[in-house]
Amino acid sequence: MSPRQAFTREEADTRRQSLIAACARSLAMLGASGTSVRSICTEAGVSPGLLRHYFAGIDALVAETYRWTGDRVQAALDDAVAAAPATPRARLLAYLTASFAPPIADPDLLATWLAFWGLTKTDARIAALHAEIYADYRTGLEALITPVAPGDHRLTTVALTALVDGLWLELSLGNAPFTRAEAGMLAEKWLDALLG
Repeated sequence: MSPRQAFTREEADTRRQSLIAACARSLAMLGASGTSVRSICTEAGVSPGLLRHYFAGIDALVAETYRWTGDRVQAALDDAVAAAPATPRARLLAYLTASFAPPIADPDLLATWLAFWGLTKTDARIAALHAEIYADYRTGLEALITPVAPGDHRLTTVALTALVDGLWLELSLGNAPFTRAEAGMLAEKWLDALLG
């Protein structure tokens, strides 16, 4: 590969990524109904024709943005687990409580995520991505529960996911009636209750 080809590919990846990030910001600011090719391209500082150069259309870009957002959340979860003490329980609690602090507990991420949730009812591609992202979260959670308490934990992961989502939502909205530390304490208590 010549140096020119490498430069062109890097530039293309950067432009594509800037459109994805602009789409996330547009969804956060304007919601799904207010997000358009124009709003995304204005946010990215590019002409509307560039979006079609990198994506099949706005629906494809929104889907790719959901995948990118899910990957960012998963990376933050993985980082929290990697930074935790190497005991199974500490790793599990790190995974559960990572959602209560930045970069996951963030008003802009919440606003973007709410737009995706709204689209799950009207866009089959977004619904499929939603199912995949949440299944991956539950699979990761179950893999961390099993060393702590061997057994079938399918419903445990469903319950813990619901608790984490609710606490995350309140923290991300701001002015939650509890602290991040208290959210972590609640997650730990519910985990212990579910595991018996």
